[in-house]
Amino acid sequence: MKNLNGAGRRLLDTVRGFTVAQRTIALIGVAILVLGGVALSNWLGRPTYSPLFTGLSASDASGVVGQLAKDKVDYQLSDGGATILVPAADVDAERLAAASAGLPSSSTTGYALLDNMGVTASEFQQNVTYKRAIEGELAKTISSISGVTAASVQLAIPQQTVFSDKQQDPTASVFVNVATPLTSDQVQAIVHLTAAAYPGLKDTNVSVVDQKGETLSSVGGSPSGSASEQATTYEDATRAKIQAQLDALLGPGNSTVTVNATVSQSSGTTTSKTYTTPSGAPVLSQSANKSTYKGSGASGAAGVLGTDTTSTSTGTGTTAGSGDTYTSDQGVKNNAIDQTTTTQTITPGTLTSQSIAVAVNATKAASIPTSTIQSLVAAAGGVNTKRGDTITVAAAPFSNSAASAAKAALAQQQSAQSSDNMSRMITAAIWVLGGLVGFVLLVLVLRKLFKKPEQDTVDAGQLSVVPPASPLDAVLAGGAPRLQGGANPMAGLPTVPAPTVAMPQAVPVAPRATAEHLSPFERLQADVDALAEAAPDRTAEYLRALMAEGAGA
Repeated sequence: MKNLNGAGRRLLDTVRGFTVAQRTIALIGVAILVLGGVALSNWLGRPTYSPLFTGLSASDASGVVGQLAKDKVDYQLSDGGATILVPAADVDAERLAAASAGLPSSSTTGYALLDNMGVTASEFQQNVTYKRAIEGELAKTISSISGVTAASVQLAIPQQTVFSDKQQDPTASVFVNVATPLTSDQVQAIVHLTAAAYPGLKDTNVSVVDQKGETLSSVGGSPSGSASEQATTYEDATRAKIQAQLDALLGPGNSTVTVNATVSQSSGTTTSKTYTTPSGAPVLSQSANKSTYKGSGASGAAGVLGTDTTSTSTGTGTTAGSGDTYTSDQGVKNNAIDQTTTTQTITPGTLTSQSIAVAVNATKAASIPTSTIQSLVAAAGGVNTKRGDTITVAAAPFSNSAASAAKAALAQQQSAQSSDNMSRMITAAIWVLGGLVGFVLLVLVLRKLFKKPEQDTVDAGQLSVVPPASPLDAVLAGGAPRLQGGANPMAGLPTVPAPTVAMPQAVPVAPRATAEHLSPFERLQADVDALAEAAPDRTAEYLRALMAEGAGA
């Protein structure tokens, strides 16, 4: 306890000796250490969170959160509230507690509905339950797609009847709650997944809508998006292919390409039939008719000709009653033919025509014929002249103002970025230097606080003054001081004659009457001060003797 009190007094004395700046730095250092320790303890004591449930609906998430609040368990929400995290040590217990409370309730969907169906269910109940089971399974499957947090599927299945020869096709609507926008491939995956889950459901009869009310795929449309989106996608892809070819031929920046595509927005079905006659086809049926006439009135008669008949007529004479003869031969052949029936479904997004415009820098294209560039563009863009596609190639000098402005902007940006990097480096250097200075000051302050105090050269408790004369009287008289026990600290040293010292009048020795009221240590200190002023050499020898005695002990 005495050591602690001594350390506390030394600490207070050290703090009192600080300047205002040193006290400020010390307070800042202590505050930083305290805050760092608190933050470190909080970070080390923070529990590790693990998922309790994922893919929850809003109602189920609310029920689970209420259960956790009832059990006084900390939790965290993520994925828009669909995922609940709790400390890893409480996962198992809270899952059992949630299961006992019937949470999450929406997990009893899908084919689990069929497990609760009774044997007395009607056909209507069986059909509705089966439809709900398929909808639940589809919703859970779609929710597993990356970016989809929740999904709901509704199937519209028309009632089949034998009294109508034309049946309606089933349709489906899918609602998705997405955290990030879905790509075209993901939308197509949802459409094809839904269409393949029910017999007779086509991908063109599936509608997909997100939580913002945007239609990702419409009924009767294409799962790749609207016609304008498909046209834009086709234009961008074709432009990129043509531009890559021209850049390789002319160099970057020496050509520009514009593609305008027309995409059909109509949908339907077309049926066509074609007939062909194969070579060497057999004759299915054949008939012949031959007629011969004699006598007058047959002059100038001719046989009746047709596509399916063969006739031959001959006649002589030109006047009536001259005995002319008329002969007619007719034949019919039915040959075997090939019949081909083609049924084609027209979907929206079919490319009907496109026009491509290419501008080439005249200075770069002087040595390349325009026909070569046109042929290259036609091959890269898939141009079909029968469809109505057109290509326009023009050579003209390009303006360099935009390139110069872009180059200047790039140089300015690089300069600004360099300046920003330099300022960041300077700021980082200042922070590092400030941290080092603060660390050094903190080390110096701590070193000064915890520095071990030096022991006094002369321990007053170990000296014994022989009254009535002071130990210095013996020194002035040419003798040696005596310690307690009669030890002579000057033993072994050469004897130095005591000089005759005339005490200056300015520093008189304290009178005996006054010295009697002082403690032995105070009298010794006064005598040492007087001796140091009167005989410094003798005082030095005396101190060396005391130090040698202390070292020998």
